Amino acid sequence: MRHLRYPAISARALRRPASIHRRAFTSTHNPSQAHSSTHQAEGSSHTNTSNNTSQAPLQGQHTLDSADQTPSSHNHYNNPVKNHISKPTMSQKLIPANPADVMVIRDLTPNITTFSVPFARFGTLKVGGRATLVRLTSGALAVFSPVALTDAVRAKIAEKGGNLAYIVAPDIEHHIFVSEYKAAFPDAKIIGPDGLPQKRAKQAADPKINPADEFFVVFKGGEKKRETTITPEFDADFEYEYVDSHANKELVFYFRPDRVLIQADLLFNLPATEQYSRVPEAERDTSSGIANKIFGPLQTTEGDVKWVRRFQWYVLSAKDRPSFNESIKRIDGWDFDTIVPCHGDTIQGDGKEKFRKVFEWHLAGHKQ
Repeated sequence: MRHLRYPAISARALRRPASIHRRAFTSTHNPSQAHSSTHQAEGSSHTNTSNNTSQAPLQGQHTLDSADQTPSSHNHYNNPVKNHISKPTMSQKLIPANPADVMVIRDLTPNITTFSVPFARFGTLKVGGRATLVRLTSGALAVFSPVALTDAVRAKIAEKGGNLAYIVAPDIEHHIFVSEYKAAFPDAKIIGPDGLPQKRAKQAADPKINPADEFFVVFKGGEKKRETTITPEFDADFEYEYVDSHANKELVFYFRPDRVLIQADLLFNLPATEQYSRVPEAERDTSSGIANKIFGPLQTTEGDVKWVRRFQWYVLSAKDRPSFNESIKRIDGWDFDTIVPCHGDTIQGDGKEKFRKVFEWHLAGHKQ
């Protein structure tokens, strides 16, 4: 088996050095002082990350709660360049202003907990967001598509044993809170698809993204993609498939002990009822607006799903349909009955039937 380990890969290493005026580092215009300040800041960030090996969550970690809040140096991971950026970043626009107040925490099984929050893509499409926490047979924990690390989330992690060992970004979109969890649980291993370290390098100005975060496993596409492994304890409980033909480079996971499929953008199940259940009543209608009325029927498992199949066939799998079909067939071979999507409601009991209905053409290899 080929083990793809990238202990030296980080967004910082992949980022091309930027040309920055020394005023970004010092007001003295002294090049030597500016150089010294830069190295002290970077050295401090590295030391804080590498020396803290405790698995207990860090206390008092600051969280950005609004787009107009001034980020602190802690959120910038001691990067002096970021301290001069006042323009709202992408993460500030996407994070709910009050995640603790609108989050729904649910124990799906004794081993699986979901954290559901409102999320509007492009500020308009109400698709919701969801993280999934899984307790492995070994007792270690894995979080998929992490959302805001609120006090309630920390408490749930502690309740499940506290050993957060894996932070999984299941595609190139669901990664904003990876650094927040890595800072709180520095021994946790980051897992993600090819292209994500590079993307995070380009978003280094975002206070939520630490460009020094290292990826333990980066999934590569191609003929040998299924030779990738993670760790023996993780692989003992999970099957996984890298759908590299999907535009978002999806990683799909099957947790064998509870027969649960965990995925991000491969399959939506709108409307996002649970994810909007704690917002003010006036905001709970996820079908409001013409954009939601058009997009909703394209991302559901209810009804005859004719337009959902067409969207999957002509849009999402158009890049490499034979490879996409192969991935869908492999996932269909797993014995799951529940699907936890990032967007829309969890499908319990009849997950396999809903999956086969949506991907009927891909399973057959042709339109029907």
